[in-house]
Amino acid sequence: MKQISLIDAGKRFNKDWIFQSLNVAFEQGQHYALIGNNGSGKSTLLQILSGYTTLSKGTIEWNNADSQTAYDQISIAAPYLELVEELTTIEHFKFHATFKSLVDTLSIQEMIQLIGLENATHKQIRYFSSGMKQRLKLALAIFSTSPILLLDEPCSNLDKEGYALYKQLIQQYAMHKLIIVGSNDPEEYAFCTQQINLMDYK
Repeated sequence: MKQISLIDAGKRFNKDWIFQSLNVAFEQGQHYALIGNNGSGKSTLLQILSGYTTLSKGTIEWNNADSQTAYDQISIAAPYLELVEELTTIEHFKFHATFKSLVDTLSIQEMIQLIGLENATHKQIRYFSSGMKQRLKLALAIFSTSPILLLDEPCSNLDKEGYALYKQLIQQYAMHKLIIVGSNDPEEYAFCTQQINLMDYK
């Protein structure tokens, strides 16, 4: 799958339209930023693109896939996605690898070292700070071999060091992917060449 297309797409909750009349094709290897005020629909649109939720009107097309098979092609990191808190860091990587293949250029231990969690390799996620959890979420999504990467407020709970790590991971391991970032922080989507302001689709 190299592209996701939205045709006359709209989403509403009760009688309120979050966005509507959205026509866009997200193409492989391109990087897009979804921007707009809080409540403009950035997270909702990312959930639609991932197949997690549905449109209220219009059509979404995943090239050569449907909402079930598209799952294999997409990785997502978002603040609202939960980790399995009973697992340790290394156990979570191994668990994740049972349904999303990871890049074969790095071992799991090397991935853990890259995100600065080597001292927490055998620590249960329940004891992680919010920043540590976010590092792990980003790593699981970025190190997956899925050609499409969806990022919702990717630097949530990260400090200055975490921002730098995020940028490093994107540059080294994800620039060949179709990336869609939902954010109001220009630092999070500085590498994106295209912007879609959802305020234009009210």
